[in-house]
Amino acid sequence: MARGRHSSRQGNDRQELRRRVALEAARLISEHGIRDYGHAKRRAADRLGVWDEQALPRNAEIEDALREHQRLFQAVSQPQALHARRQGARAAMRFLARFEPRLVGAVLEGTADAHSAICLHVFSDDPDAVPLFLGERGIAAETRFRRVRLDRDRELQALVLLFGADDLGFDLTVLPLDALRQAPLDPIDGRPQSRASLAGVEALLASHDGSPRRGA
Repeated sequence: MARGRHSSRQGNDRQELRRRVALEAARLISEHGIRDYGHAKRRAADRLGVWDEQALPRNAEIEDALREHQRLFQAVSQPQALHARRQGARAAMRFLARFEPRLVGAVLEGTADAHSAICLHVFSDDPDAVPLFLGERGIAAETRFRRVRLDRDRELQALVLLFGADDLGFDLTVLPLDALRQAPLDPIDGRPQSRASLAGVEALLASHDGSPRRGA
């Protein structure tokens, strides 16, 4: 009986630690612009002196804590930053229409703030097509690569193009055309990633709220 009470107390202690780490990670994300949830989690655990791996929150718990932090501490500024970035996404998606753009990430999910880039997936089987399109229009983009999991068994190193326009940051991930059929896996929870077409973004702007449909 005593062992059962000890296990229950230990479980409650871990739950409390997970909660504290998630809240601290959310603060770091919100106040310092950290966008890698794993990095924010490790920094939060280090700051709090938490070394028990079982007391570390899942990414989804950190995202929930981030939403709570924004409601409490950024009730005015965060919705304004989010709306501005959704407007920027709409303009960029019209500009990039030939590449079938899809909005993904914090701007779609509703957690974007003043630190957030507008993340778009664009689609082409020619890896040079999107950089050439931008260059011909005088847009200088920084080039990187990002690992993208297409499904449980496949992943690729996708070309990423970073640039700024109208005081907003843009992050374009170039994917093959067949990735239009099924969304890649979300790095936060491993499920098919939520994404929105131009029509979906326009609907979000018209309603000023609404939850994106996962994998759209």
